[in-house]
Amino acid sequence: MALDKPYKDIPGTIIFDAEQSRKGYWLNQFCMSLMRAENRARFKADERAYLDEWAMTEEQKQAVLARDLNWCMRTGGNIYFLAKIGATDGLSFQQMAGSMTGMTEAEYRDMMVGGGRSAEGNRHLGEDGDAQPQHQPQGAAGKNKGA
Repeated sequence: MALDKPYKDIPGTIIFDAEQSRKGYWLNQFCMSLMRAENRARFKADERAYLDEWAMTEEQKQAVLARDLNWCMRTGGNIYFLAKIGATDGLSFQQMAGSMTGMTEAEYRDMMVGGGRSAEGNRHLGEDGDAQPQHQPQGAAGKNKGA
């Protein structure tokens, strides 16, 4: 019996529930392996070869190689595990969070210092807030990504 998941209607939000946990098990295990210096070195030396040692889906591997944390989350990644990839690349959590919104680090910091993103227009899919899919990614970094 499928569970009702009313939270699936929240724009810009992926809830790490039991289904996501099962889907991302090997992706998250890979991320945890990056806590060891020797594994970080092996990963950085040949990322694809290291990823191929893990029972991840090809989509998960491509998401990691693209460093697309939103894509990683859609395939079952938990942000706290995924942070190990950013740390391996020398990124702060603030830089990673900014990349997930398409904002520069400064834009993301300023938004958060200013109180974060408004809930107005962002409570349910189909509204017109800045977290809605039609407005993603936001910020200068996201607008320049496709250029």
